[in-house]
Amino acid sequence: MSDFGRNNIVQNLCLSIIYFIFAVMKVDLNTFEGIGRPMYVMEESRLRNNLGLIARVAKEADVEIILAFKAFALWKTFPIFREYISATTASSLSEARLAKEEFGAPAHTFSPAYTDDEIDEIVGCSSHITFNSLSQYARYYNKVKGKASIGIRINPEYSEVGTDLYNPCAPGTRFGVNAEAMPAQLPEGIEGFHCHCHCESGADVLERTLVHIEGKFSKWFPQLKWLNLGGGHLMTRKDYDVPLLISILRGLHERYPWLKIILEPGSAFAWETGPLVSQVADIVEDHGIRTAILNVSFTCHMPDCLEMPYHPAVRGAETIEETVPDANIPHLYRLGGNSCLSGDFMGLWKFDHELQVGENVIFEDMIHYTTVKTNMFNGISHPAIALARPDGTLVMLREYNYEDYKNRMD
Repeated sequence: MSDFGRNNIVQNLCLSIIYFIFAVMKVDLNTFEGIGRPMYVMEESRLRNNLGLIARVAKEADVEIILAFKAFALWKTFPIFREYISATTASSLSEARLAKEEFGAPAHTFSPAYTDDEIDEIVGCSSHITFNSLSQYARYYNKVKGKASIGIRINPEYSEVGTDLYNPCAPGTRFGVNAEAMPAQLPEGIEGFHCHCHCESGADVLERTLVHIEGKFSKWFPQLKWLNLGGGHLMTRKDYDVPLLISILRGLHERYPWLKIILEPGSAFAWETGPLVSQVADIVEDHGIRTAILNVSFTCHMPDCLEMPYHPAVRGAETIEETVPDANIPHLYRLGGNSCLSGDFMGLWKFDHELQVGENVIFEDMIHYTTVKTNMFNGISHPAIALARPDGTLVMLREYNYEDYKNRMD
């Protein structure tokens, strides 16, 4: 039996033991009544649906699709992932170690800048090392040579990402090498190009982006073994054109049959796999604005909502785009976090009833790019993290307490 097979059996056994120890309650996955405290809940059936689709795309398009830890890194669910994929991508020493030690396979690693004190350990945890610049390549090539496949990040100078915070090709970007700066003969040992310029994008965006990538960089492709098209390919979104994606990737293979094609989405794996369940702690009003204060925080537990910003969907409530409340709309609330940050709120939402202290407010799709970015500002109690099995049984993956907060300050 291969090491992969043995590792998979061991990991599934560990997950079964976790299920046995921690599966102590069942809940209605529509209302989550009875939870009574903040909790991220990943639904296993939804996760498997996403993984099944991703595995099908990889097979039909003859590409490798790997998990980007920057979007999702709940390692206790890795035994499930290993049933569908065989590798992950890391952007730091900690993520690279997570890949090797918990996922059971070395990482495809990219970092904007490696450092002297970490490079050796990162290389030891990686199957691929991608450099962000030619100067980083020159500095660390001898440390990587013969130990991992080496790549260089390229900048096609084209991206349809509308929010500059997430646009890696914006003018002045710190990511990648422009075609004009690339030597005609690639430096010794470079086997691949890495390009990332999507964010929750459709297959049509990839099709247009490839025109720019190929137009600027295809003359180097005969010198390469692999091409990593990065993340942002949201193939599990309901309106995503999966057949088009497969067709695009097949066409890429036909043009460059010697290249191994790699995709490393993050959001696609955990897209719409579960909510953040919170509870109403109080209701206050000022100048006609009613705010339901919750026992969670936007800045601590849903930071992308404020960073991007975007208006999260709330189960059983209608999003109201206006910023000034209309007195004629009943059951209208702004939702506020329980931190001391004045801007820790969003609004507005129309509910179908008057909110009551203690009832659940459920924020949809709060697993990807959320569980990896939370913080303990103000020492606010961090939501627990649970896996919901198809029968509604909750498996507690992680609970947080005072010691977690204290130890961050140690």
